Amino acid sequence: MIGLVMFAVALVLLLLGFPVAFTFGGVAVAFGLFAEGTSIFAMMPHRIWSIMNNTILMAIPLFIFMGIVLQKSKLAERLLESMGFLFGEIRGGIAISTVLVGALLAASTGVVGASVVAMGVISLPVMLKYNYNKKLATGAICAAGTLGQIIPPSIILIILGDVFQEPVGDLFKAAFWPGLSLVLIYVIYIAILTFFNKELAPPIRLNEARGSKKQQVLHALKAIIPPLVLIILVLGSILAGVATPTESSSVGGIGAIILAAMYRQLSVKMLWESSLETVKITAMVFAILIGATAFSMVFTYTGGDWLVEDFMMGLPGEKWGFLILSMLVIMVLGFFIDFVEISYIVVPILAPIAANLGIDPIWYAILVAMNLQTSFLTPPFGFSLFYLKGVAPPEIRTTDIYYGVMPFIILQVIVLGVLVVFPEVFGFSG
Repeated sequence: MIGLVMFAVALVLLLLGFPVAFTFGGVAVAFGLFAEGTSIFAMMPHRIWSIMNNTILMAIPLFIFMGIVLQKSKLAERLLESMGFLFGEIRGGIAISTVLVGALLAASTGVVGASVVAMGVISLPVMLKYNYNKKLATGAICAAGTLGQIIPPSIILIILGDVFQEPVGDLFKAAFWPGLSLVLIYVIYIAILTFFNKELAPPIRLNEARGSKKQQVLHALKAIIPPLVLIILVLGSILAGVATPTESSSVGGIGAIILAAMYRQLSVKMLWESSLETVKITAMVFAILIGATAFSMVFTYTGGDWLVEDFMMGLPGEKWGFLILSMLVIMVLGFFIDFVEISYIVVPILAPIAANLGIDPIWYAILVAMNLQTSFLTPPFGFSLFYLKGVAPPEIRTTDIYYGVMPFIILQVIVLGVLVVFPEVFGFSG
């Protein structure tokens, strides 16, 4: 039972606010010394060395750098202005354009925080100005921002590729249709809701001062085409098998610098700040990874994984019992802790059990990724909620954001349920 006590202690310390990496590392050291002594950590240097030499994980800092450079080049502002013009004349048009921009930002940057903050700063004041319902406006922004968790190039898919020991390119391909389905269901929901309740999101008239409709369409296309080209270069090279995700991420970094130069935002200061932020985020991810590696090693040596496996394998319904319970566990944990910790602590325990039950690892990895995406929206600790609250005007209350995301959480759970029950719809064998 040492492993389960260890897991419970780590969860309590995380809820008390202790740093994630040091919590996992500290708990591992304390319980490891208690259970086996210093000999249990003999292989730890080799594990750390293998992490730092993992070519798959090299894609993480490169994609983070690409996203930060594009954020600083004000890509989101141009996309939101352009999409807002194209869809503004229909009911709920700004909310729909926010979802579509969220999808484009997800495919080009993959940085959830940057997407939510950018859309909160730019599109939220516009929606409030034109009397959009506060809950609809905030819900659409948070939901659109979290698309970066499932739409490639997603950091979580790279992490899960390492955990499941599956090609990241295959995960990127597998995530395409589920991610597109989420975008589609968000748009359909907003369109139907605003059609039947016309006061929620009134249409917006075109700004004639910006030129004719034809001129504005051309202006919008100029803002949309460059990031689309970058998306095609980065994702297209992976999906076509021309480049590995690591190689493609380097192309993305160079492409982001070229776009910044095209938008006249490139400077030595901007590159320095982007590199510094990349190092900080990457150091955080890898510190958590090393702490989680120590934790999982001690958890395994103390027999915790066998206990969990015996319990899971004995569930009624076998495969379906495991799928339902594992998805519920991940969803509940997502209310309280971050996706990186879940990916490196919980998923390595569940992945071998899924393999023993004959579950397709790619399918199960996408289920986990979609589930973890929901954790960005779920109160009380959903990161997207905090990102938006930090930049929202004073009239937006926290309860407005909480109530606003609820319909989108339900939509995500519906898509996740369809993916579980009807995997063939998305091209999986199950």
